[in-house]
Amino acid sequence: MNITLSRDSQVRVMESTVANAERYFGQFCSLLAAYTRKTARLRDKADQLVKQLVDFANTESPELRATLRDFAEDLAQVQDYRQAEVERLEAKVVMPLKLYGAQIKQTRAEIKKFKRVQKNEMKQLEKLEKLRQKVPSDRQVISQAETHVQRASVDARRTTHQLEETVDNFQRQKLRDLQRFFLDFVTIEMVFHAKAVEVYSRAFQTLENYDLEGDLQDFRAKMHGAPGHCQAQSLSGANPSPCVPWPPANQDARSTARSHRKGDVESEHSVEQFPLEDLGAQEQGLRP
Repeated sequence: MNITLSRDSQVRVMESTVANAERYFGQFCSLLAAYTRKTARLRDKADQLVKQLVDFANTESPELRATLRDFAEDLAQVQDYRQAEVERLEAKVVMPLKLYGAQIKQTRAEIKKFKRVQKNEMKQLEKLEKLRQKVPSDRQVISQAETHVQRASVDARRTTHQLEETVDNFQRQKLRDLQRFFLDFVTIEMVFHAKAVEVYSRAFQTLENYDLEGDLQDFRAKMHGAPGHCQAQSLSGANPSPCVPWPPANQDARSTARSHRKGDVESEHSVEQFPLEDLGAQEQGLRP
């Protein structure tokens, strides 16, 4: 009986471990999916800002036009990096968390199997005790009941050992996966921010070097009826500034990438926890 109580305690620890994994991994999945959607929406808003900068630049004086051309190109390149950030978060963090439910479901099934075996052992023990009280002199009946108890106990010990290995492996895998998920998350964020700082530094210099006086002279000349010192040039015909090699390396490639992602993540979903058992079967992406 003491052994049975010890097994009950073991099962409670195992069930608590699996339940916590189901709860918190589900929450992590929901929050990180929402984080990725928000990042994608930020990318889309920045693309809109780039378009507005281009439209505005084509109405302005030559110095400002050139400055805004370079600034818009840098800002667009940051959004290409952000697109890579979104794709990597989805592939390396969100999707593995979505699929984690299958592992939890399998471990739950093993615990339920053990509880059935344990219940049968308890049933046989109770039956034996009743027989000993009811017919203590009937050795044959009691001997058969003792045999059934022995078989149930052997089965319970074997199942307990298997379950201990299963849950131990589950815990080890859970800890390893949790470490990997957040290592990937931090690495993806570090790479994006390192690249973004590089481009933003260049954009800062571009804006800081803007020749405001040159544009003012051009504006005053036009206001007094004299032609400006430089003819207007459309930004769409300007040569793009050089790009750092991550991800697309030329303007056409970046323009194509931005056109592919146009309209992504148009609707924001609420952050809510959902059962991990259903995650493996769901094909819901991060974009509507």
